[in-house]
Amino acid sequence: MTRVIGCGNLHRGDDAAGLLAARRLHELGVASAGCSGEALSLMDGWAGAESVILIDAVVSGQPPGTITVWDPLAAPLPRECFMGSTHAFGVAEAIELARVLRRLPPQLTLYGIEGARFDQGSPPSPEVLMAVERVAQEIAQCTNPRS
Repeated sequence: MTRVIGCGNLHRGDDAAGLLAARRLHELGVASAGCSGEALSLMDGWAGAESVILIDAVVSGQPPGTITVWDPLAAPLPRECFMGSTHAFGVAEAIELARVLRRLPPQLTLYGIEGARFDQGSPPSPEVLMAVERVAQEIAQCTNPRS
């Protein structure tokens, strides 16, 4: 079974993308969890899972709402894309630490949703909300055979 984890902060605009996707997946009948994205909570969240899908907001210079999918097992993540996080030690660092500690799941996929605004108290942008729905639908189709 695949474990789906959405990362982010609901109170920082587009940083809510991963958490909103996890919430939407739950509505679609897919088991999912939310996480702040801190390294230790992420590693605990995927402990024992054979397959993990992470969803997080990224900043890579693409237009807001752009979806990028990475295979972090194949190559290290571009850390500069995860600078929108409220934590200095976030998703990219958690994956690299888990790699060193040999605590990565056997299969790991990361969906990055390009964000633009991360101000405290700001709502997610419309482009990010549309991307959240696209990511949730795609994951639901892949993980839920009834979809």
